[in-house]
Amino acid sequence: MFFCAASFKKSSSHKLGEAVTLKFQITQHSRNAFLMEILQKYFGCGKCYKNNSAGTVLAFSVESLSDLTEKIIPFFEKYPLQGEKVKDYEDFKKVALLMQNKAHLTREGLDEIRQIKAGMNFSRKEE
Repeated sequence: MFFCAASFKKSSSHKLGEAVTLKFQITQHSRNAFLMEILQKYFGCGKCYKNNSAGTVLAFSVESLSDLTEKIIPFFEKYPLQGEKVKDYEDFKKVALLMQNKAHLTREGLDEIRQIKAGMNFSRKEE
């Protein structure tokens, strides 16, 4: 499964009192551990870990904004996604570019990111 997400958390170290984080994640059954290791080596970033208590689900996850904008997004620009996930990816990319341009450090930027996030993944309304 492929998943892109933006999340908000309270932060006393941020001027606006909250921070935004982005996460790109792929999950697979543990029998595909080799694939997850290959992804991590290919991209040269992220981490692989067990994603459930039984250890049957593994995740490859990237949260570093620079890795997202310099490695993950260029990969998907070169090799575009197909199907419904492309809409989530496009929203994810918008948020990453807003953050890269420091928009997340303003109230207006946070509000724009919050609006984009509200329509991502399972919250997306059918079009």
